[in-house]
Amino acid sequence: MQVTLQLALRPVWEEIDALGGKCVDFLKAEGLNADAQNALSMVACELAENATKYGHFNGEKEIVKVSLAVQTSAVTVTVSNPVTREEADSLSVLDHTIQWNRGFHDPFQAYLERLRDVSAQSLLSTESRLGLVRIAYEGQSTLDFYVGADGILVVSATFPFDTSGGGQA
Repeated sequence: MQVTLQLALRPVWEEIDALGGKCVDFLKAEGLNADAQNALSMVACELAENATKYGHFNGEKEIVKVSLAVQTSAVTVTVSNPVTREEADSLSVLDHTIQWNRGFHDPFQAYLERLRDVSAQSLLSTESRLGLVRIAYEGQSTLDFYVGADGILVVSATFPFDTSGGGQA
């Protein structure tokens, strides 16, 4: 059986600040341990931040959708946001980062490599691409994404779940 928390956020930082607590409360009620609660809350917040930063919002009805689905063997965090047709066609940076991350046997090694890259960047640089790598390492999650025909970018992170102990498998 699947239990799901679904939230609709305005693309503003205050909404993301409140997201973490809502995720922890939901995951705690579902019996996940504190480590899993914190990891998955971080995953949801990182993905919602990216959606807010990189989404294309031109009206009050456009929102960031966040979903946490607790299943028998995994928890999946899904975040969606609108993108323009041009953005949908040029999501190569997102794809490259996810594929690069998957190329490492151990997410910790990818995290260290990305930290080295970020530390070598100019102080004026505004893009770290550390959030997705952090999700894979600290959140112990596998990332994926797709863009629907409706111009909605959907990014998911799947966390393997051990039903016996409420934590990672």
